[in-house]
Amino acid sequence: MTKSLEALTIQQAQKLVLLSQRVPPIKHKGSALDATLQTIEHLGYIQIDTISAVQRAHHHTLYSRNPRYKKVHLETLMGKRRIFEYWSHAAAYLPMKDYRFSLPRKQAIAIGKESHWYSRDKQLMKSVLRRIESEGPLMAKDFGHKGKKLGAWETKTTKQALENLYMQGELMVSSRKNFHKVYDLTERVLPEHVDTTMPNEGEYMRYLIAKYLRANGLGLASEITYLLKNTKKQVAVSLKEMLFSGELKQVEVNGVMYYVLPESLELLNKSLGRSKLKILSPFDNLLIQRKRTKELFGFDYLLECYVPQAKRQFGYFVLPMLWNGTLVARMDCKADRKTSILQVHSVFLEPSLTKIDAFVEAFSKELECFMHFNDCKTIQLKVTKPTKLKTLLQKAIDHLASLE
Repeated sequence: MTKSLEALTIQQAQKLVLLSQRVPPIKHKGSALDATLQTIEHLGYIQIDTISAVQRAHHHTLYSRNPRYKKVHLETLMGKRRIFEYWSHAAAYLPMKDYRFSLPRKQAIAIGKESHWYSRDKQLMKSVLRRIESEGPLMAKDFGHKGKKLGAWETKTTKQALENLYMQGELMVSSRKNFHKVYDLTERVLPEHVDTTMPNEGEYMRYLIAKYLRANGLGLASEITYLLKNTKKQVAVSLKEMLFSGELKQVEVNGVMYYVLPESLELLNKSLGRSKLKILSPFDNLLIQRKRTKELFGFDYLLECYVPQAKRQFGYFVLPMLWNGTLVARMDCKADRKTSILQVHSVFLEPSLTKIDAFVEAFSKELECFMHFNDCKTIQLKVTKPTKLKTLLQKAIDHLASLE
């Protein structure tokens, strides 16, 4: 079978991406916990991050797709062994049903074909492993340390040993305490029913391709292999094979050829909740590839917390906003837990946004929900651009507050 090629408008492409990403949220049957698990299994990963200006990225990303989400869900699902921690393009929660597809990376690290961050002290790794084997689950702080910390992160040598054992698959994270990893032997964490057979190269590449396209709607080879070492050549081969067999199609968007699963195109027949506004995490699956975000949504985004303050254009921890099927604004804010105030330092609208009144109505409603999600009780609004937005938005915020 030869490849099938058709063209999508940029609006159709955006719709396909958003429906595949399930943001704005779709209706989930079952419990709130079921909806969280379904979201993780569909997206393939949820990135873990430590920045806590607002709720951490892993909570925020799930909340954006499941309004019933509770922070305890991740702990519960870890305890039930329905998800596990490992590396995607970054540290992430992954579906336990996909565990076997973490094995190629683990094997590559174990045999030295692929490296991670830390040098390997094999003797120390053996010593650490023996302690956990005899004593049970341990955290990095349970190990004494003498001498200097090592590396760019100034990490304890025993912490580096733990991470190396974790990355090569001999240890897993059994839980977290105050956000610190608790490590245990893989065989004591992994459920008996989980498939641990090593996928062959072709199977692994097809998994990477299908997982990415199912969650993202359409994609390029470079996007599918984003930050995945030693996969570009093999993925390119599998893409050609899947295209020839009819498992994939190609679609043209603004002169660029994207790959897509044929069944994903059926999503274009569904409606998109354009009236709902969502405040997104900088590490949201929809946004994590900044070049893709710019090309498909015309949204040029940089997380400026890593930029010197004097050079920041929008703020420290700026959250993009999705409304009316595209990315229309950004907000720099912080949840002050001591005062229970959600401090909105600034709101910037994209030049393309013209329906200001409708946007303000949608934004103020979602901002109130976001305030509660961040365990805050009031909203403090400072700067907006354009400046006239502040009056409209403050009025809407005050009105919603009066209804409580």
